[in-house]
Amino acid sequence: MIDGIKVYPLKQIHDERGKVMHMMRNDSPMFEKFGEIYFSITYPDVVKAWHLHTKMTLNYAVISGALKFVFYDDRKSSPTFGEIDEIFISPDNYSLITVPPNIWNGFKAVGPEISVLANCSTIPHDPEEIIRKPYNDNNIPYNWDIVYK
Repeated sequence: MIDGIKVYPLKQIHDERGKVMHMMRNDSPMFEKFGEIYFSITYPDVVKAWHLHTKMTLNYAVISGALKFVFYDDRKSSPTFGEIDEIFISPDNYSLITVPPNIWNGFKAVGPEISVLANCSTIPHDPEEIIRKPYNDNNIPYNWDIVYK
């Protein structure tokens, strides 16, 4: 796992009416501070990558559909410099992924349905603190195509 990224299993409470999906509380071990909550909708097979936040910590949870998250560590001082991580998250393995600043990340909707990602970030969106690259940028050694094994 890339240094600084953490994955926390999250609780779902089911009953005959439906379910409650916990994400974050102010007494959770992963809670740092509140900036904003937003939802990102991704259509099947669409890639939303790459981006890096210089100040914001991301707290991702997938509440519908399935996403493949990919992380790339190009922090020269990091013990995981140059590493790539893939993490698949959906309501079936409902979890929170905490991503500290300065790690490249992106995601792809996998499966036949629209995916809904919730992010509880530590600061409100600020276009001055985000860096973007295209999903196929040659400086990040990752191919988003489906790989058959």
